[in-house]
Amino acid sequence: MAETLVGGIEWRISDTLIEYPAALDEMEERVRAIRKGKASELVWLLEHPPLYTAGTSADVADLVDPDRFPVYDAGRGGQYTYHGPGQRVVYFLLDLQKRGKDVRQFIYSLEEVIIQSLAKFGVTAERRKGRVGVWVERGAGREDKVAAIGVRVRQWVTYHGIAINVEPDLSHFEGIVPCGISEHGVTSMTGLGLPITMNDLDVVIKDVFDEIFGLEPRRMALEVQEAPEGPTAKLPYEAMPTEEGTQDTTSPIENTHPVFQI
Repeated sequence: MAETLVGGIEWRISDTLIEYPAALDEMEERVRAIRKGKASELVWLLEHPPLYTAGTSADVADLVDPDRFPVYDAGRGGQYTYHGPGQRVVYFLLDLQKRGKDVRQFIYSLEEVIIQSLAKFGVTAERRKGRVGVWVERGAGREDKVAAIGVRVRQWVTYHGIAINVEPDLSHFEGIVPCGISEHGVTSMTGLGLPITMNDLDVVIKDVFDEIFGLEPRRMALEVQEAPEGPTAKLPYEAMPTEEGTQDTTSPIENTHPVFQI
């Protein structure tokens, strides 16, 4: 494992597969410490062993093969997703009180980290309105997901994050309907003819993160723009934190933050 403190943020890269429950425990503990001012922000790059995670909006009908891999309650918004070797997972534990209390802008900025990182390798990845994840066009009207997003915000500290398919076993996605979307497929950098390494991607992600978020905490500055139209997909519910840090359930985030997709 490599850990470095760059500016005001810890940048951690794990070189072994991290069990999902251990990652959840680590994130929960770190979120509490950040809120108390006892720990720095953290960006954690890792891989998991093969598993499925269920968000708070998961439909059991979308778990096609429940006995294939372990299934975990992720505690985030959204539905079912897959994690496994060959997929770069990046968890962002950031303090939005220092970066701007705007969850929609945070999600948009995470999407932009993916889009700009993949662009460095010549991949045109895009958002789609009403559809979860970041997508690439494959021709003849076909679009495949190349990366997923799944976050939670607690007292304005973010956790969970993104998953970019570098070279996973794509057949492992067949055990679920990824994020509740059955109309489109899943691909990877290798599937796009770009056999990059995790290290290649990690270097780019760090540079792009610094450009968009800043390794020293600063207010987010990207202007949120409407994504192109896409087929309607189920959107997650995630209650927003209030100024007091409690959960505001009066306005579903589907209505207030339509880009907030897990």
